[in-house]
Amino acid sequence: MLSADFVIATAIAYVGLLFVLAYFGDRHTRANQSSFLRSPAVYTLSISVYCTSWTFYGAVGNAARGGLEFLTIYLGPTIVFVGWWFILRKLVRIGRMQAITSIADLLSSRYGKSSRLAVLVTLIAVIGITPYIALQLKAITASIQAVAASSEGARGSLAGVDDGALAFGIAAGMALFTILFGTRNVDAKEQHHGVVAAIAFEAVVKLAALLAVGIFVTFGLGGGFEAVYRGAEAAGIAIYEQDPFGPRWVAMTLLSAAAVICLPRQFQITVVENSNEDHLRTAGWAFPAYLLLMSVFTLPIALYGMTAMPEGSNPDMFVLTLPLSAGQSGIALLAFIGGFSSATSMIIVASIALSIMVSNHIIMPIILRSSNVGQGDGQGVRRLLLLSRRVSIALILTLGFLYFTFTEDDALAPIGLISFAGVAQFLPAVLAGLYWREASQRGAAAGIGVGFVVWAWTMFLPSFETVSPWVYSVMEAGPWGVGFLRPQNLFGLNGLDPLVHSVFWSLLLNTVFLVVGSLLSNQSALERIQAAAFVDVFRRRPFEHRGLVPGSATANDLYFVAERVMGEKRAAALFEAAAQERGVEPALLEPTPEFISRLERELAGSIGSASAHVMLSKVVAGGDVSLEEMMQMADETQQVIEYSQELEKTSAELRVTARKLEDANAQLRELDSQKDEFLSQVSHEVRTPMTSIRSFSEILMEPGDLNDSQRQRFITTIHQESLRLTKLLDEILDLSALERGERNWQNVPVDAEDALDRAVAVCDALLRQKGMRVEFGERAQTTMVEGDGDRLCQVFINLISNAVKYNDADDPVVRVTSTVRAGQFVVDVADNGPGISKADRKLIFEKFWRGVEGGGDQGGAGLGLAISRQIIARMNGSLELVPGPLPGACFRVRLPVVKQAMAG
Repeated sequence: MLSADFVIATAIAYVGLLFVLAYFGDRHTRANQSSFLRSPAVYTLSISVYCTSWTFYGAVGNAARGGLEFLTIYLGPTIVFVGWWFILRKLVRIGRMQAITSIADLLSSRYGKSSRLAVLVTLIAVIGITPYIALQLKAITASIQAVAASSEGARGSLAGVDDGALAFGIAAGMALFTILFGTRNVDAKEQHHGVVAAIAFEAVVKLAALLAVGIFVTFGLGGGFEAVYRGAEAAGIAIYEQDPFGPRWVAMTLLSAAAVICLPRQFQITVVENSNEDHLRTAGWAFPAYLLLMSVFTLPIALYGMTAMPEGSNPDMFVLTLPLSAGQSGIALLAFIGGFSSATSMIIVASIALSIMVSNHIIMPIILRSSNVGQGDGQGVRRLLLLSRRVSIALILTLGFLYFTFTEDDALAPIGLISFAGVAQFLPAVLAGLYWREASQRGAAAGIGVGFVVWAWTMFLPSFETVSPWVYSVMEAGPWGVGFLRPQNLFGLNGLDPLVHSVFWSLLLNTVFLVVGSLLSNQSALERIQAAAFVDVFRRRPFEHRGLVPGSATANDLYFVAERVMGEKRAAALFEAAAQERGVEPALLEPTPEFISRLERELAGSIGSASAHVMLSKVVAGGDVSLEEMMQMADETQQVIEYSQELEKTSAELRVTARKLEDANAQLRELDSQKDEFLSQVSHEVRTPMTSIRSFSEILMEPGDLNDSQRQRFITTIHQESLRLTKLLDEILDLSALERGERNWQNVPVDAEDALDRAVAVCDALLRQKGMRVEFGERAQTTMVEGDGDRLCQVFINLISNAVKYNDADDPVVRVTSTVRAGQFVVDVADNGPGISKADRKLIFEKFWRGVEGGGDQGGAGLGLAISRQIIARMNGSLELVPGPLPGACFRVRLPVVKQAMAG
């Protein structure tokens, strides 16, 4: 039987084990640079610090209260690691090149190394993470109390101890352990491989614990997945009441995606603790797989718990209370350790990350304002930094405890969402900093500040509604009775879920102020340089100089500053390495701009980029060229480079345009040649009937011995040639209008089979005159196509008449078939004449081309096939010469069938 004293003792022993793992992990990694602790597997497991007691305990409670909504907490990180991996890769690359120590340091460095922005981000992070730390304290407290209430005598030494006292003891213990655990080194950029190893171990523990409970509950108690679901349905438990993929789903997925980037602890593990950029490749699939395993038994545990546990039981604790109620002390103890691991890993990493932010961006700037920054025994800054981080950890956990005390929400998930929404205010500035060069410090500060205020008003403040009469009155009537400003009905927007309402307004206004503020403000020289360094990080060399200039500073001045911050050993090693690279003694080392930039990065690893920049600026100032002047020169150089790149781009575009103009000119020359050839052909075709008309007219005009029969024959010839000339001109005009699209054309549904039948009937007399017969192959039924019925009939007449004219076979035959294939109406008109030679097949559809094979009447202008192809093209079809079933030519018409006709 478990007791509260036993689980507390187990928790203390477990914390001791973690400390041992961290200690020996650090020693092993320092002694062996190829240690397995630098492997992608350990890195991926450490990212699971995302899975806190919220996901271990609270996901089951969320599933019990909201059905499948719990999945959104896993969907967001999965989307980021699978689909947005390029953002993580860019963050890791920037983190390594800029010596980034935290999310506040990232934003500060991007926006001109602004200390004010760093302070703003730090304060928001501390306030935003406070509810999340309270959540961990609540989970640990609830789990211990669940064990204490499991049976008589299980409370032990907790008799008479309320939740507040227990939570205070847990917070104090966590503060002490975190101070011993994560503040032994001043270098915030130095990877804490021991911490990472302990977090990776905890990842395995909490996964194994949750899987063990899930298997026991689902198969040991519930009889399998199907039996659990059937039992829930029989008990009238609705699983899918909430609308999936609705506004709340979208909001929660967005928040969880933002959290995996913007949570200080996630940034610490994913970016700061990353030792190899390629580890993201493994994490890209392994971390989503880990999340899948963590969530696979969530719903079965929730459903069985609601079915089997007494009414009023806390669903957040089902993971622990179900094994306890079944008398499985071993599984219950494992569940407690799993939940404890989930909470402690979050508290440890979050406290370390926040303490670094507080010391680097709040405490250190205060130190830099002191006039004696360059004085002391060489260890004062280091001792003060360590002390400030330790005090910060204690204050952060105190804030978490106070929030735990002043809120009464028993559910874990809503508390976690408050923190997620708070840190999500960093996301617009982060994304803009990575991809928008014009994003400015003023815009980022305005966006984050406004988003934070809106979040605090619409989500953080309402969490105190049950304990504060003033907050209750504001929630009901608005401040000073102004209902328009009520926290959950801001600006009169009613009817939205409170979470969706807060996320909508905070992120919308955040983004608007970021964009507008950036467009209306001018970047400083340093901002523009840092913007280029961030946006174009993959185009730059790892150690490209973009920082301070030596001025009047000497190597001794710089060494003294480095020793105070980094310590004697690290400072000496840095200066000796630089001296060896230049082949000089350390005492003779000249502080070049490249060396100062390198020193700034090293100092940034300890005190943050903004503080390092300010500190070195004070040391190197005083030369002939000021810092701002040098930044302006660098900025102008950058602009010249960018202008040169634009010129190269423009030059390349001009070369492409020149080639296009050459191609167009060649096409124009070809068209001009075709025009000349066309006019020559037209004049030739017109000249023939005109010559006949002129000749016979002259004969009729001259007096002579012409009898009536001769005179009538000449007049008939003149009339026929006039008709021929008129037809030629009509065809030329018709073809020209078709090619230019000048004909008033409107496609409508027509019966293609009817047009084909009419064409055969029109050609009947011609067929009889030539003694030809028509063979009909397969025929389609009534088939509707989009086109012009008369024009389509004209095409079929032209094809059949050509088959008649160019056929000198002893037994001339025209074969006509029609089918519907693959949504197209297909007509083949074939003959058994001499066909078309290979040399002429490319010319068959050219203007004025006439066949030379066969002995039939080959009169005509040679425009029929050209006009026919244009007509079919206007009907979205095709006319082509294909191999046919008979020895002669075979022409095929394809037209798309009307979809309604196909469906019918």
